[in-house]
Amino acid sequence: MVAAVDDPKTLVSTEWLAAHLRDPDLRVLDASWFLPDAGRNPKAEYDAAHIPNARFFDLDEISDQRSALPHMAPPPEKFISRMRAMGVGDGHQVVVYDAAGLFSAARVWWTFRLMGKTDVAVLDGGLPKWRSEGRETEDMPPIVKDRHITVSRQNGLVKDVTQVAHAAKLGEAEIVDARAAARFRGDAPEPRPGLRAGHIPGAKNVPFASVLNGDGTMKTPAELRAVFEAAGVNLTKPVITSCGSGVTAAVLSLALERIGHRNHALYDGSWAEWGMYDDLGVAKG
Repeated sequence: MVAAVDDPKTLVSTEWLAAHLRDPDLRVLDASWFLPDAGRNPKAEYDAAHIPNARFFDLDEISDQRSALPHMAPPPEKFISRMRAMGVGDGHQVVVYDAAGLFSAARVWWTFRLMGKTDVAVLDGGLPKWRSEGRETEDMPPIVKDRHITVSRQNGLVKDVTQVAHAAKLGEAEIVDARAAARFRGDAPEPRPGLRAGHIPGAKNVPFASVLNGDGTMKTPAELRAVFEAAGVNLTKPVITSCGSGVTAAVLSLALERIGHRNHALYDGSWAEWGMYDDLGVAKG
């Protein structure tokens, strides 16, 4: 079971991380982030307990704050400066986890991939699984040494609203929405005020929770493929992942990578952008 999970470029088990925790070139990142209505403070939780030597990756701060949209991908120069300050650089194997199980960590995995860094994996089951197994945590910040990092932005991994609208109109890619079914259908209100309800016309719905097991670990590649196919996703076509604000879309991007579907990109603005513009089509049901 463990051998089937562990891939240092996508997903690693708690057993793998425990075995490699003292490796000199391993860097562990706590990328916990919660929806505004969750009432949880990820930095405070990190300060109280985190996996040994983990650094805190602030999803909202390490973003393009020139944009009015939430936590858009950071410019390369900002990513470089923040990673150097965190002691994360070239030659490092990065493992990202979060306090929800497998939620926001995938967004940081995708951000590294966007910057051309592929030696990065998500911790399967995250901090909840780590703690449930009685593994070590600490409340001390790590000792950080500056490390040089080079990046090469992979523009093909991200889509903007114009590109998504074009793809939706021509049907040249599968648009796959990771939001819960009620939000996708337009039956439930959006958590962000001012957004219309519904989904991008032609999009398919694969709620991010459907690619996970009950303990927050990711399903096997065979099970993942079945989930996408059951939702009507044609896996012979390019895929654009979307969600509310570009966080859980990355869970689907990770799942696609796990099944060997390499031709995928993430719609960074997601519904926070699409749902705001009246001139963009909206489907319901």
